Amino acid sequence: MITNISLVSVWVKDIDESLAFYTDVLGFEVGDDLQLGPDFRWCTVVHPKQPEIQLHLTTPSGPLPDYLIEAMRRAQDEGGLPGVGLHVDDCRATYEDLRAKGVEFLQEPEERPYGVEALMRDNSGNWMVLVEKRDYTPEDFEGVEMG
Repeated sequence: MITNISLVSVWVKDIDESLAFYTDVLGFEVGDDLQLGPDFRWCTVVHPKQPEIQLHLTTPSGPLPDYLIEAMRRAQDEGGLPGVGLHVDDCRATYEDLRAKGVEFLQEPEERPYGVEALMRDNSGNWMVLVEKRDYTPEDFEGVEMG
């Protein structure tokens, strides 16, 4: 029986640079960082308040086929890969803090029926959403266009 989610992989361009971004900029902590042979590094980060979920920072490489590796690298360069969603206490304050640290934002904080949301990219181009969540009902979405 499945009991929880423990690991989510995030495709990055450079593991060292992403490790620094996720720890120094976003406040995650290093989980595992192991070199497992000449061509494979197992690197994870965890949020201090949710250490049971690891983000696996990995580069597009074998055993994926070359055509898929190339397609993923193009998607990274274009900023077209999804990343993760992050809950925040205060979306506007977090936006200002991260913007001051040089984080690229695609959308400033905006009111949504479910809370305040901002959209950013990590240093590999992955989209990340920041959400200051609030209670909502299905009726809160009536007449709302999302996009």
